[in-house]
Formats: sequence, structure tokens, C-alpha cells
Amino acid sequence: MAMGDIAFLLLIFFVILARVQDDSHIIWEPAKLHNLEQSKNAKASVAIDADNKLYLNGKPIGVTNLAGEISEILGEAPAGKRTVFLKVHKHATATYFEPVIEAISEAGGDLMHVLEDARMK
Repeated sequence: MAMGDIAFLLLIFFVILARVQDDSHIIWEPAKLHNLEQSKNAKASVAIDADNKLYLNGKPIGVTNLAGEISEILGEAPAGKRTVFLKVHKHATATYFEPVIEAISEAGGDLMHVLEDARMK
């Protein structure tokens, strides 16, 4: 009996610790803004790091492949459930993030820019 309880608790422990996407290796500092809206769940996460490298769900990707990959991830999700988080390092220029915004739009994603509340720091 006790062995089953231990196995169940270990299963719960590992499920809680599991992450769908690991983007902890991406170094980025968000822009700051007042009066932010709380984010929803996202189907995909796109990030541009401090070195202007592009990542989709924590994996490096080129901007030319981005729209297709996002379309694949979003699949047939209904409107309102096609959210794509965009994390852009605060020093990234429009040269790097405008093509990304275009690719997300082309894929039919609902873009949500991830920022940091200026009041928090």
C-alpha cells in the first residue's frame, strides 16, 4: 500500500516540475511599462535575446521558418486561443522584431508582447 502512495506522490512531484517549454537559457531583459494587463495562456512563445537571436518555444529558429512553425503549433485553434507571447530584449531594434511581428501575424497568431511593470522595480 505504501509503495503505491510513494509512486503517486513522485508522479505528482515530477508533473509539477515538468515544463512544456524551457526558455531559461535565453538572456533577455523586458521593456518596462505602467498599467500592464495580466497575460493569458499562450500556444507559443517567441523570444529575441540580448544577442538578437530568435527562439520559438526555447529553440533557435530563423525568421524565414517562423511563420510556418507557428502555424503548425497553432493548428486549428479557434480565435481567442491563438495567443503567441513575444519577448523582446529591451535593446533590440525594429530591424529584428518587425519581421517577427509580421511572421506571427502571417501565421494567424494573436500577439501578446511580454513586458515588465515599471512599478515592480
